[in-house]
Amino acid sequence: MTYRVGYFVGSLSSTSINRILATALIGLAPDDLEFFEIPIRDLPLYSQDYDDDYPPVAVALKEAIDSADAVLFVTPEYNRSIPGGLKNAIDWASRPWGQNSFDHIPAAVIGASVGAIGTAVAQQSLRGVLSFCNARQMTAPEAYIQFVPDDYAEDGTVKNAGTATFLRDYMAEFRDHIERVLTVLPRSTDG
Repeated sequence: MTYRVGYFVGSLSSTSINRILATALIGLAPDDLEFFEIPIRDLPLYSQDYDDDYPPVAVALKEAIDSADAVLFVTPEYNRSIPGGLKNAIDWASRPWGQNSFDHIPAAVIGASVGAIGTAVAQQSLRGVLSFCNARQMTAPEAYIQFVPDDYAEDGTVKNAGTATFLRDYMAEFRDHIERVLTVLPRSTDG
């Protein structure tokens, strides 16, 4: 069994350290996880005015989530919360009312920053939003990564053995979380 995992990079920057972290996580993940990025850059700001006629980019967002067995959020911390672009994507995906793409989906949250608390406050903010969206979150282990550039190669390889072990273990726990959730709450196959 292979699980398809859609991942969100919360930063819109092409040089995001969280994009580097996402690449590292994918490289350290169990072989039965298949990853694809769910892009958020081109979404307009959400408004209820769109609920009767979603733009194609928002339809594609919802279809990508619907095609996933699970989602992984890799996000920076902006002003002690989640980036606006990520919150906007969650708003699009969880609407219109009654068509929440995150309902019962296995989810995990991780993030990196150069600061010592490594996105802890942003992750708590994101967890609150995902709880409202009824996502089935992995609550442990928590992973607040202080990003040290020398720990990562350009291709996403983690050069620091301790960091690599921690991230590998995190992804193994996520894989087990996906299996547990989907055993109880299988994803809909009716599209």
